[in-house]
Amino acid sequence: MIKRTLVAVSLSSLFSAMAIAQSLQGQVVDEQGQPVSHAKVQLHGRYQALKADEQGRFQYNALQQGEVELHVSAPGFAHKSLHVQIPEQGLNNLRIVMLTTSIEVVDVTASPFHASAIESALPVTVLSGDKLRNVQAATLGDTLAKEVGVHSNSHGGVASTPIIRGLDGPRVLISQNGLDAGDASRVGPDHAVSAEASTATQIEVLRGPATLFYGSGAIGGVVNVVDNRVPTDNQTRGEWTLEHASVNNQKLASFNFNGGLERVALHLDGYWRESDDYKVPGLADPDDEDSVDKVKSSFAESQGVTLGSSYLLDNGYIGISYGRLNREYGIPGHSHGDEDIAVTADMQQDRVQLLSELRFEQGFISALNTKLSYTDYEHSEIELGQVGTTFSNESKEARMEFLHNEVLGWHGGLSLHYKRSDFAAVGQEAFTPPSVTDSLALALMEERHFGPVLAQLGARIERVTLKADNLLFPDSAVHGHDDHDHDHDHDHDHDHDHDHGDQVTRRFSAEHEFEPYSLSAGLVWDFTLGYNLGISVSHSQRAPSAAELLSFGPHIGTGSFEVGALFKLYQDAHGDAYLGLTDQAIDLESANNLDLTLRKFSGNLGFILNAFYNRVDNYYYQQNTGLFAESGHDHDHGDEHQHGDEHAHDHGELPVYLFAQDDVVLHGFESQLFWQFMPQWKLTLQGDYVRARLQDGGDLPRTPPLRLGANLAYEDQSISADLGLTRYFEQDRTAVLESESAGYTLLDLNLAYHLGLGGHELAFYLKGHNLTDEEARPHTSFLKHLAPLPGRSVAVGIRGYF
Repeated sequence: MIKRTLVAVSLSSLFSAMAIAQSLQGQVVDEQGQPVSHAKVQLHGRYQALKADEQGRFQYNALQQGEVELHVSAPGFAHKSLHVQIPEQGLNNLRIVMLTTSIEVVDVTASPFHASAIESALPVTVLSGDKLRNVQAATLGDTLAKEVGVHSNSHGGVASTPIIRGLDGPRVLISQNGLDAGDASRVGPDHAVSAEASTATQIEVLRGPATLFYGSGAIGGVVNVVDNRVPTDNQTRGEWTLEHASVNNQKLASFNFNGGLERVALHLDGYWRESDDYKVPGLADPDDEDSVDKVKSSFAESQGVTLGSSYLLDNGYIGISYGRLNREYGIPGHSHGDEDIAVTADMQQDRVQLLSELRFEQGFISALNTKLSYTDYEHSEIELGQVGTTFSNESKEARMEFLHNEVLGWHGGLSLHYKRSDFAAVGQEAFTPPSVTDSLALALMEERHFGPVLAQLGARIERVTLKADNLLFPDSAVHGHDDHDHDHDHDHDHDHDHDHGDQVTRRFSAEHEFEPYSLSAGLVWDFTLGYNLGISVSHSQRAPSAAELLSFGPHIGTGSFEVGALFKLYQDAHGDAYLGLTDQAIDLESANNLDLTLRKFSGNLGFILNAFYNRVDNYYYQQNTGLFAESGHDHDHGDEHQHGDEHAHDHGELPVYLFAQDDVVLHGFESQLFWQFMPQWKLTLQGDYVRARLQDGGDLPRTPPLRLGANLAYEDQSISADLGLTRYFEQDRTAVLESESAGYTLLDLNLAYHLGLGGHELAFYLKGHNLTDEEARPHTSFLKHLAPLPGRSVAVGIRGYF
């Protein structure tokens, strides 16, 4: 996205006859007229950006006569965009005044347009540099857990995915360099995300529908993990880290290196992490007299390595990378009763990415961006040395963006996007059958300035097909706990297989085709110097995932028996319940979203205020039926499903959750205030809230509570520190049979000492988490009763840059 602001442009003179024709010279200064050293000056349509010198001066040569568009950025300043008219003889002494800002401004790579936190119609958050390193955790969800508008479904420290404005799972896309991560993390919260934070350069969060760029799987938002695995330059640089944490005896080592020679760029990164079961305040499960002060099966070990190379062109690059990831971790809540037999997950992923960006100065097409990936993912759940269930996902993805030069003032282009996912789950607890999902989409995105207003329009049409062949209808009895004689219920359930042949089919095939579409319109209005107002209106549709449609079986990681929307509860002549194929239509999920954003981004005091309203028709969610089914094992489940139901047993039974469709409304706010009250001191205040409810009454499960936070930071040439306090309020707006959650407060501290050694920089750091050792049980977690957040932890480490 391109932001046009009021700029101070002083034309003191024109080139003389001796001057170079069709060139552009200028200087970047601050509000006091002092030079802004090494500012980045990007000419729209050109791949390479210029870097201003110590005096803020820059020069472009061999420009065509007419209007050009410049984007200027520098640390500590708000981004500047301006249109400049180049006369035939060229332009000299262009003076660009930058506004200081207390808001950290980082470009978003997840959008094909120029965008940052202060320039987007849709709210975005970007973590990079030391800020990212201070919050990085073993899982992606926990890394982002304290970002505004983002929570985590924390699953015992071994797996977690981000929750954006109360939405997660298949509604939030996890991508790596703009392409789907290709793992199984959206099938269940006990499945780890394959993207790694320790080797990432930045992590971008797009809050709200981002379906235009990414497809229907991004109806709730996008988390894009960016790294340099496909390098875009051959500049030699690198980073390494060694760290140890006390709460789980975690040891971490990571590195990344970029370099190259002439036209060839190289990249290499890797990491290794190992941790034991983590400690908690008090007992992990207060209702279990045998519980201890550690979360069982919360250990993990992982390692990964990535190698990439690019060939650099004058107008871009083309490159390829290969990455290998291995991760073995325990699955909390999966141990077997008194036997205390741990179950582990063994995960591997191989990923190949090809990325290319090409810019063209002549002709209709201004840029061609290509992204290709192939991912082979597998993870096995292992018990007593034997593989019980194996999940696999072979995915292929391709996206091409054709951006055009300005037409009647509009910039934009077409995106062609294809994705295929071949998912399978085989074994004792394979609650989702094998399936193949294909999607093909065409999207159009355009934007134009109208004076101080930037207008953005977009449309996307998609075809999604879901196929699952020769499925076996599981023979599973369901019953309530109103009767003391469960055998009576089982007898009737088995009879259903014979008495209701039209509704219960032993073998069947499923093939569904959907055509979701999305429309979006946005405005960013710079209504006065240093302020803007963003408005985004969108209509987005989503096809249900294979898990939401086809699930039928025990999902031990969440302590539930999951039944997809392809099935329905019926009653026989005795009044007993049984499950059969549904006779209802399978509908698209349709969301209408409104986002309002007010920003003050200049000066020492800044703020970002967001309000949103999202109505979703035919929303898929797991509804507690009040019935139970046999799990096939005598498991020990300390999850919220059982604690929320006084009849829950732990003798091999699981509560039955059926994917239902209903109309829901989600609305709330996000606020941030930034105050640079002294050159070295900065105070940040933030808060967020989401209300997620059924339109006809009732609440959605696991909705994040109101949250308020404060962070005080200090930074000079050698010392940096920040102290953060976050209050999570109680959540008493709960779904049927869901338990309430108490509030809690977390106190965190980061300290670092920076030391320069020639061309190298060392940072010795200390990180303290939950310093008050508070018991914290997130309402968003499936295991809140069994696995609270870690207790007090102190981590020490050293990081090097070169």
